[in-house]
Amino acid sequence: MSYYHDEKMEKIFKALKQPKNLDDLQLSDSFVKGLILKIISSYGTVKTSTINELTGIHWDILEENLSQMEKSGFCAPVSGGFLFSSVEYTITKKGREKVRGIAEDNPYIGIAPVPYEEYFQIMKIQLHHRYPLKIPPEVIEETFHQVVGVDYAKESIIESCIIGKGIFVYGPPGTGKTFIVSTMPDLLPPLVMPKYIEFGGKIIQLYDPDFHKLCEEQPHDPRWVKIHAPFVLTGAELNLNKLETNYDPNKGVYETSPLIKANGGILLIDDLGRQRDDHELILNRLIVPMENKKDVVYVRGIPVILHTHFIPAFSTNLDISIMDEAHLRRAPLHIFLKNPKVEEVTEVFRRNLEDLEESFQPDVLGRFMKVYQPKKEDGEGLQPSFAHSRDLAQICQSVRINMGKGTIDVEVLEAALDKHVLIVLQRMNIDLAQISHKTRSFRLNTDDKEKTYQELSHYGASMICRENNSIIVDVDESTSPVELADYLHEKGINVEKIELIAESEKELRKTLLNW
Repeated sequence: MSYYHDEKMEKIFKALKQPKNLDDLQLSDSFVKGLILKIISSYGTVKTSTINELTGIHWDILEENLSQMEKSGFCAPVSGGFLFSSVEYTITKKGREKVRGIAEDNPYIGIAPVPYEEYFQIMKIQLHHRYPLKIPPEVIEETFHQVVGVDYAKESIIESCIIGKGIFVYGPPGTGKTFIVSTMPDLLPPLVMPKYIEFGGKIIQLYDPDFHKLCEEQPHDPRWVKIHAPFVLTGAELNLNKLETNYDPNKGVYETSPLIKANGGILLIDDLGRQRDDHELILNRLIVPMENKKDVVYVRGIPVILHTHFIPAFSTNLDISIMDEAHLRRAPLHIFLKNPKVEEVTEVFRRNLEDLEESFQPDVLGRFMKVYQPKKEDGEGLQPSFAHSRDLAQICQSVRINMGKGTIDVEVLEAALDKHVLIVLQRMNIDLAQISHKTRSFRLNTDDKEKTYQELSHYGASMICRENNSIIVDVDESTSPVELADYLHEKGINVEKIELIAESEKELRKTLLNW
């Protein structure tokens, strides 16, 4: 027994035996026959072994139902040997007519679903008293072995997983917000879930290989899967419609929302505040599933309750005020990720190079550190970022290959630095967050043009020039004439007149091309 396969999991495995008759399968006779017939029709001629593999239905049930459908004239055996698994069946004309009517109502072809009641009970057993967890030290160590620094963040992550409470992660871009949250599922125990469930003759898809990672041990009943705690990531593309369970008429299934797919694991709403729909509406939609650990979907207008026992995680590089008190109560733990230290981003850069199996000269790391060391220490003074470390390692690999070199040296690193757009922007003192704003051009009449010119250059003006007896200055649209006048007055400069002469959109394209 282990943390990832304990006594409770073993008992569930023993309970999930593959049904050998229709009563245990708990699906209607017409549903099972319809599913088998649709498979035969889609293949034309198909072996019983293929039907078994596709549906997960036991041989005894298949043999009985195929025999009955053969007698009814819907299908016929065309070849095969002594073993039932080698028999091939084909569809008859009568069978095709039958399938046409079945497929119009339910085109689903695939693994046999689990009845809703069985799903609900198995989930209830697993999720009952799931928290607080006692996470073994070796699990914690393995989870964070690739995480550099941020010990305070690790503590909050562990505590969030222990009690199953939500977490809010915020801080500047490139500080590793998404990465640190992505480690959380490794701290959680696994889950057994059905691939599909049946309700009222309709199919609801639960298992999604994009988000659900299979464990090594699997139940004997192929309709069920054991998965690692899921990590469901959704970001700026999220809208209210994607938080609902929607019917796919082509597949014949109801595709569940991220809320349901995250059951037993982590649901991360990344880049909060950058969604197309108002983030307040999205957060309000999440309140009931977060509070009750259940969500309601509608199948043919009938409400169906599904489990949403996930830990909510929210990340943003915007201000913490983006979430109000009601929403923060659902994510009471928080992590403010500061900009990393120079030594930390250098270590991450080194690890990324090693992960890429790239060799590098010793002075490469020293040059990398200079990019982020303060100017007073003869560095460039750029803002350290974990994202830079990852991206630069990949760009270095590309540049090395393009240069035809066998190892990464300082020349390769310099070329990579010149190609990384965010590093170039920092070197130019351009704040990308401000690019979408407008620029205001003011004409200032003062009694000391030279001093005014010097002080405005310290103020942060994007452009300054002289014009006869005036100074022309470009500043961000948020700067008012009063603010300019007050600033210059504090510097002992008398301003006779400030006139707004132009207002334009900031343009980055020319700046980058001319740099």
